[in-house]
Order: sequence, then C-alpha cells, then structure tokens
Amino acid sequence: MLKRLLHGLQEYFSFSQRELTQFFILIFLMALLMVAPFFFFQDDVPYDPTADQRILDSLVVQLDQQAEEEAAARANRYRRKPIKLYRFNPNQLNVEQWQELGLNKYLAQRILNYRAKAGDFKSKAQLQKIYGLPDSLFQLWYPYIDLPEESPGYARQPFSGSFSENRPKPEYPRKRWELQPFDLNTADTTELKQIRGIGSKLSQRIINFRDKMGGFHSVDQVAEVYGLPPEVADSVRKYAFIAKDGGIRKINLNAATFAELRQHPYIGYSLARAIVNYRTQHGPYPSVEELRKIKVLKEEQFQKMQPYLVVQ
Repeated sequence: MLKRLLHGLQEYFSFSQRELTQFFILIFLMALLMVAPFFFFQDDVPYDPTADQRILDSLVVQLDQQAEEEAAARANRYRRKPIKLYRFNPNQLNVEQWQELGLNKYLAQRILNYRAKAGDFKSKAQLQKIYGLPDSLFQLWYPYIDLPEESPGYARQPFSGSFSENRPKPEYPRKRWELQPFDLNTADTTELKQIRGIGSKLSQRIINFRDKMGGFHSVDQVAEVYGLPPEVADSVRKYAFIAKDGGIRKINLNAATFAELRQHPYIGYSLARAIVNYRTQHGPYPSVEELRKIKVLKEEQFQKMQPYLVVQ
C-alpha cells in the first residue's frame, strides 16, 4: 500500500527518487516545527510593570529636559537686555544705539526709515507717535531726550488781521483719549487691539492661549503668549487686570483623561502621561499636593499648574 502511494506521488509530481526523498524530509521538518511549541510550552510568568515603568520614567525625563532646553533657548531669544540710559538726540542714533536703549531691532529700523522719509524729529511728542513704540519705554526715555517737548513749527503765530479786540475767541477744548483698564479674562479682540503693537493675529493668539489655559489668574501670564514682544506685554500689564470674582476653569485630577490633561499649556504630553500613570498605580489623588510625589514634576512646573487643578 505504501509503495503504491509513493509510486503514485512520484508519477503525479514527476519526482525522481532523490526528489521524492527530499519532499518527505521537508514534510517531516514542517510537522516538527508545528508541534515544537507544545513540547517547549511553559507557564505564563506574571507581568511585572516595574521595568516598563522605569523605561517610561526615563523617557519622560528626556522629554522634559528637551522641553526645558527649548524653553530656555526661546527665553534667551526674547530676553530683554539691560537698558543704558543717557542723554541722547534721536536724530543721531543708529540701530545698535537704539537697541541699547531697550528697542528691538525691528522698531529701531522703523525709526531710521521714518527719519529718512520724514526728516529729523523736531520734538519729543513727534518721537512718541512712532507706531509700536511702548509708552512705558518712552516715559523712561523722556527726561533724557535732547529735544523740546513740542515742535517750534507748531507754535501758534500772532494774528495780524482786523478782528475786533472785543470779539470773543472760541475755545474748543481738546478731548484726550485714554485707554480704560480692562479685564484680561473677558476682553475681546477689539479691546486688545487698542494696545499699541497688538493687531488681529496677536489679539487672537492671546485669546486662544487664554481659552486653552482656562483663563488668566495673573496679568503676568500674558508674557507667555508666543510672539508677543516684551514691550507689548508691558503695555498689556499696564492696562489689564484680573477680576476678583472671575474664576478660572479648573481640571479635576481624578476625572480628567489623558487627552484633557495634555491639552493644557502647563501640562503637555509627558506630564499628562505621568499624572495618569501615578493615578492608575496609587489610586485617586487625595489632594493637589500629591502631585509633588511624581519624580519628573519640578517645583516650578507645579507652581504654574496648581491654580488650574482641583481634586473632587
């Protein structure tokens, strides 16, 4: 029977005797590989998350270090240099000298371009009208500017006509427009754009940052808005305030998901994962202070996050 089967296979596949032998060896090896796992089978070892947790913690530390380096580089880029105050004539300064007085390079070049087109400055008031010049910086310069307060060319000339001396002279008091203080947590783009140096893009960027955080708890936070020049941030701090009853939106540490936590500007991806992992391993947070036990969380980060967190 076996010989007949072998003969039939040899004829059907046109195998030689050697090929037929190799065919059966191949079939035997395949069968051996199929049954091998059953002979070497072992009981499952209980999963120990310690090693994976160490790897995860190390990755979180690396991500935090990278984020800190990027933040430090960004801070150095926008760090304000010390201002050197001395008596100066704005018609004689170059870009570098304007930068020593606290201006950024862009505004310094704008002043030079204005001078090239409109001529020299005749008064302090004329310099103040330069678009984008921070009021706080101009007030700091004021005693040192070597120019008269008002341009002599604008002085009122005596009238030599034949008006009667008894004719009443009409007086039209000039109304001085002043920007009123505004609540930074309720201000819209129209109010924000009243600050010199803030346009449509920057005003919308401030509102988007405010909405992501859940509101400002301090006017100093506006300096963290990406692309907002330091001098413009100073102007916002000058006119803005935070209402005492204007509560900010807080995140419940025991109910928030990873996706909700990572969207907050002060938390991000790596800290959100660490917060959720700690909650999974140790149970609900008894208080916000419990976050201090997370090794990768630094005190500076905790202080920034704390006003936006709550435990319920």
